[in-house]
Amino acid sequence: MLDPAGRVVMISGASRGIGLALARTLLAKGYAVSAAARDAAKVAAALPDAAPDRLLAARFDAEDRATYQPWVDATLAKFGRIDALVNNAGTSNRFSIEEGEDADLDQLLTINIKGPLYMTRLVLPHLRKTGAGRILNVASLSGKRVKNDNIAYAMTKHALIALTHGTRRIGWEDGVRATSICPSFVATDLTAGVTKVAREEMIQPDDLAELMATAIALPNTAVMAEMLVNCRLEDLF
Repeated sequence: MLDPAGRVVMISGASRGIGLALARTLLAKGYAVSAAARDAAKVAAALPDAAPDRLLAARFDAEDRATYQPWVDATLAKFGRIDALVNNAGTSNRFSIEEGEDADLDQLLTINIKGPLYMTRLVLPHLRKTGAGRILNVASLSGKRVKNDNIAYAMTKHALIALTHGTRRIGWEDGVRATSICPSFVATDLTAGVTKVAREEMIQPDDLAELMATAIALPNTAVMAEMLVNCRLEDLF
């Protein structure tokens, strides 16, 4: 396993849910974390006990391209390196094959695909320098199969998995490893309206964060291209 000491991980969507759980987990393990969300103050407030020298609370809005490079620049200015990028920020809506407007589709395309794509482009040169760079793309089991009418969400998560495999291909010789994190229902705000699975039966963010931390720490010779995580019986398993 890679030693977390001195390693710097960037996490988008880190003010709540999976992103916040991962930030807490990585800080506890000794990583330095550049945690970003649309409201940087909320990130800082959610991590009050973090050592100031190991946390950067930054602004990142996937719908505002002007926030991408400043987040990278701020991370490098504080820590001097980037070892991992976790593209966690994402959203969903009910855009289906039969219903939905362009604005609904465009929002998902921007947040769920363009955000990870262009952040990967910006961070990849820095990951290559480390010889053991990591990218985690938080996709979904909806990126592996289609089980409901929310087709735009499934389409974007399928595309995000394709981005992961493309990143693995171009970064492999330089030690960059990419993993798609594909959970079923996680007990976050995004699943607050779900009734088909009880809240207590969903994946807990802290448990998923432990799995993601393992993906970041695995050596170049033992990595997972896809991590499928279920909380109920799935045909895929």
